[in-house]
Formats: sequence, C-alpha cells, structure tokens
Amino acid sequence: MSQMPGFRPSKMSAETNTRAFAEDVAYYLTLTPRQLPSQYLYDELGSSLFESICRLPWYPITRTEQQLLLVSRRAIFDRLSPVSTIVELGPGSGEKLVTLLEERSAPDLTVHLVDVSGAALDKAARAVVACCALPIVVHQATYEAGLSDMSLSALAGRTLVMFLGSNIGNFDPPGADAFLRGVRRAVGSGDGLLLGTDLVKPEADLLLAYDDPLGVTAAFNRNLLVRVNRELGGDFDIHRFGHRAIWNAAESRVEMHLISLERQRVRVRASAIDITFDPNEPIWTESSYKYRIEDVGSMLDRAGFRVIGQWVENGFALTLAEAT
Repeated sequence: MSQMPGFRPSKMSAETNTRAFAEDVAYYLTLTPRQLPSQYLYDELGSSLFESICRLPWYPITRTEQQLLLVSRRAIFDRLSPVSTIVELGPGSGEKLVTLLEERSAPDLTVHLVDVSGAALDKAARAVVACCALPIVVHQATYEAGLSDMSLSALAGRTLVMFLGSNIGNFDPPGADAFLRGVRRAVGSGDGLLLGTDLVKPEADLLLAYDDPLGVTAAFNRNLLVRVNRELGGDFDIHRFGHRAIWNAAESRVEMHLISLERQRVRVRASAIDITFDPNEPIWTESSYKYRIEDVGSMLDRAGFRVIGQWVENGFALTLAEAT
C-alpha cells in the first residue's frame, strides 16, 4: 500500500495471508454443508463490488446509517467527551468516518483503521486525510488482531471503537458475543463502542437487498471463486455456479450461497483438495443476522457495555454504548 504523510501501516505478510487462506479453504470446503469464510469476499475487486452494493436502491443499510450519523454525531462526541482515539473496524470507503469526524472538537484526535483489505484501508485513509489533518494508523489485519495490536486501555482520553454497516451480523450469536467481549477487553472503562445493526424486516425486502436485480451481489459472491482460482490455483468455473440468497427465519439471518449448477469436479492446488459437487449443492459463503431492537441492548450488556444512546430509522439501529 502506498504511504502518505500522517499515517503508518501495520501489516500482516502476504505469505501469512495466503497460507491461512489455503488452510481455511481446505477446512471449510470439506464441511457439510460446504462453506467458505465471508472474510475472503473482500479482496480488492470484492471490496469495490461491495461499495457498489451499498449504493444500490435495494440495499438501504449504508444510506440509513449515514443519515443516522449525521443526526447523532454531535451527541456521540458530547456523551463520550473527551475522545482522543477513534478506531474503525472495517472502514470501507471511509465515508461514514468522515461524516463523524466533521463534527469533532478534539484537534489532537488519532484515527486507527483496521481491515483485511489493503485496498479498502488505502481508500479510507485517503478519505480521512482529505477531510482532516489527523494522524492515522492503518492495520491490515483481522479485527481481533488489529485490536490486539493497540494498547487502547492505556491511552489518555477516551477511545471510540466503531463497528458499523451491521458487520456484527456476520457473526453467529455466540460469535457476536465473543467478538464484543473481545472489544471490551481491548478498551478501558468509560470508552465507547458505536455499533450499527440491521433490524428484522419483511422477507421480500431482505432478499431483494441480497439478490439485487442488477446482479451486483451475485458478482460479489462469485468473485470469491475467482479469488480462490487466482491465489490458490483453483479451477472453479464460475459459470457453473449460481448465486442464491435465503431468509432463515428460525435463525434470524439472511444466508448467501453459491450453488453448483451441475455435477462437477473442482481442484484447489494450494489447499490440496479435490472435490466433486452434486447438482444444486451449495457453498455457504455469508450469513447476515438481523436483530430486534431489544436484542441489541441485551447483546451489549452481556459483553460489558451499557447503552448511552440509540438512533433508529428505516429498520436500522445505531447504538452508542459505554464500557462498564
């Protein structure tokens, strides 16, 4: 990633990433049902496709959250003052962070960005630099590794960790609890967490958001196979896999799957696997859990946070919590 004045990179090596990717593919593709971890959807092309998804009329999460940030940003800083450090996990294009920073009062604020995608980090860092002359540290790492890279609880002033876009919905309930407890361990008492959560909606609206008429989400999903081919020596034929989104009401989640359109054999050289897919056999690539408003406070309470502000609009909640 290119460097610019004001921000410092903290990176995992490409070799480590590739090895972990190969090991994960070898493990998850041999489960029943077959799976691929959703974190690998976000290579450079995948991140760009996801940005396009966020602009689709059928995917209101990003626009709604942006509006809620505009409405709430002054209250966020007032209730946590003085904020000296902001950490955004999965900053995307940086647009939401910039919206928040435009309201800041602290001139010496430091910003940390954490993402597995170097392209996303670069774009977000550039957006922040263009908006505000602030020191920025980028961590190309998983959220957990990025948080452990910092000593947030020892910093002066208060820290605000941002986890937006309903990314918490990519964890199953036990995983979400574990993740939020990990955030709590990383911060000090009185520090803040700003959490975005998508709420349960009519099934038709949910499915349209994850299987749009333009096929952008389908391309985003299939790109995972393109990445396996490119980085791990796979021979997936993407024309022989379809995209499917389903609403699992019992588990309160939207699931994305890649569906084998016929019987076929696939090899992935770096993962040392050779698999035969049956017709209509799925690869489960992503889950997006949806919440009821009362569940959000309960989840934060279990992790050691208390809600000090909440803004809800159009089936989406932005919740500000304080570490107890």
